[in-house]
Parts: sequence; C-alpha cells; structure tokens
Amino acid sequence: MTPTEYREIAVAHFKEGFNCSQSVLLTFAEDCQLERETALKIAASFGGGMGRLREVCGAVSGMFMAAGLLYGYSSADDNKAKTAHYALIQQLAENFRKKNKSIVCRDLLGLDNKSDSPKPESRTNEYYKKRPCAELVGDAAEILAEYINSRKE
Repeated sequence: MTPTEYREIAVAHFKEGFNCSQSVLLTFAEDCQLERETALKIAASFGGGMGRLREVCGAVSGMFMAAGLLYGYSSADDNKAKTAHYALIQQLAENFRKKNKSIVCRDLLGLDNKSDSPKPESRTNEYYKKRPCAELVGDAAEILAEYINSRKE
C-alpha cells in the first residue's frame, strides 16, 4: 500500500469515531499481525494526548506503538537494538514535528489547559472543522508508511 492509502484508511477510522491513537494503530494492525479488537484496546487509553490529558498526541502514540510492533526489540539487555529503536522513534517524531511543529496534543490544538474533561466531544461537522485531528492522524499514518516503504526498497 502507498503512504497515501495508509493516510486515507487512518482518517476513515478516525471519522468512524475511533480515537486518534486507535485510528493509527488499527491502520497498521494487519501489518503488525495484531487482531482488530486487540489493537483498539491497546490504543484506547492514548486518545486525546493520553486519556484527554493533552500530552503526547494520540496519533503519534499510535504511530510509535505500530513502530514498536514492527521494529521493536524484546531483549532487555540488547542496548544496540534499544538504541536503534529509539533512534527510529525520534526520527518519526521529528518527521511529525516538521509537518506540525509539535508532537504535544495541547500545542497542536492550541489549548492552554493541561487536561480536559474525560468526556469526549461529539463528532459533528463543527468538531471536524475546529479540530485538526483527522489531518494529524493522516500525517502519522503517512509518516510511518513512508518509513515502512523505504525499508522495502
């Protein structure tokens, strides 16, 4: 699949009502050999910058989760693998930051408060007009897809 196709799928998941993190991880679930329900539950806590705390963007967290499943390490004492993986995560974050100036939810949304009510907003046309979240979800999916495709070449 092309990065644009991954982007479109992630945005569609978001517009179905899944949170930003779920939308990105679900997009890569098949690549990660992860069942749909498992992907949705793993990423559930990370929407809204981690439970609407407005910390690291959920789309970025979903991108990192998928990257970990695809390229992560599993040996506690493999510092070479840890270093390589952290370098990948930092590069993905930098690519997202280049497009959006931040990886922090509250900055991306222009919010002053550090957290919001735990109650998610209704997904109306007005919501999509005032929130860049669908675009951010697309950016995260596209960035990871570009990396995946670059490894295949």
